[in-house]
Amino acid sequence: ADAIRNTDVSLVCVGTPSQANGRLDLTYMERVCEEIGAALKTKTSPHLVVLRSTMLPGTTEDLLVPILEAHSERRVGEGFDVCYNPEFLREGSSVYDFYNPPKIVVGESTPGAGDALLALYAGIEAPVLRTSVRVAEMVKYCDNAFHALKISFANEVGNLCKKLNVDSHDVMAVFCEDTKLNLSPAYLKPGFAFGGSCLPKDLRALAYEAKRFDLQSPVLNAILDSNAAQVQLGIQMIMAHGKKRVGFLGMAFKPDTDDMRESPLVEVIETLLGKGYDIRIFDRNVSTSRLIGANRQFIEDHIPHLSSLLVSDPGELAAHAEVVVVGYTSPEFVPVLATLRPDQVVVDLARIARPATTPAHYEGICW
Repeated sequence: ADAIRNTDVSLVCVGTPSQANGRLDLTYMERVCEEIGAALKTKTSPHLVVLRSTMLPGTTEDLLVPILEAHSERRVGEGFDVCYNPEFLREGSSVYDFYNPPKIVVGESTPGAGDALLALYAGIEAPVLRTSVRVAEMVKYCDNAFHALKISFANEVGNLCKKLNVDSHDVMAVFCEDTKLNLSPAYLKPGFAFGGSCLPKDLRALAYEAKRFDLQSPVLNAILDSNAAQVQLGIQMIMAHGKKRVGFLGMAFKPDTDDMRESPLVEVIETLLGKGYDIRIFDRNVSTSRLIGANRQFIEDHIPHLSSLLVSDPGELAAHAEVVVVGYTSPEFVPVLATLRPDQVVVDLARIARPATTPAHYEGICW
């Protein structure tokens, strides 16, 4: 109680170990918050509780804040505030990492709650990112999972390189020189599945080679399974609304091309057609008369009557559809969404819109 009474900020850094089933053990966090809350009950000056332990999104707001409020007999924002400030320290270099962080993330329970916390970081040069508590909680898990993924990915590539008599460190040195696509924000925006003539084919080739050498490559092998699951999620979202007239804004595997080879949107459309859905498609780049070679053959194999589904005017699609599916980002799609009615549904697979940009019921695939 004296420590709380005589300070302005409390930093909570207790352990959150795994239970046998993988669930976090939050016993220590709960106990500390009970003690801090009890001490706050009699404190007359403002206090900031900063939680730093790694916890899943919702833990702070749904579990720990109620404990603090119950034991202090105050509401957050009334005499005390709460922030979640994940640490990015590595064992063996924690002091260096504190003074040289990749970023400073502050999740605030109320606007301005992090002001006192940021004063502790004065003089440290790093991007300061103020956000919600839940985003801050999830960022820590996103970081750690990606770091683990990078290690496993590099190891699987290395194992295959050895079998193919290729120096894996030379490969990764060249790979890491690409900071536009490989080591960058590129491809790290949640959304729909990938497709096209390259990625699926090349992943299958790597999986085949690994199998040929009896190498276990669970990370590389899981990529196509994960991609297929995202396609199924999109199909389920569309079907969940129980409306049979569906319009697709976009059909190719990405904007500004007519390439539909292994486009996930083609798979979605083909599945819905097989279930009796009434489909319309607008894609300015796609014309059956201009399709050639493997691209033409792919469509003839999957949607042979494509020409009867294509419309040249997105307004015609909007008038027809009960559900409008945004397949990829294109500036010309945005005005279409603004013309929709409240009884229509937007299923956004590309994060092109926000609920406020359309009168229709809006749903994003992973936001």
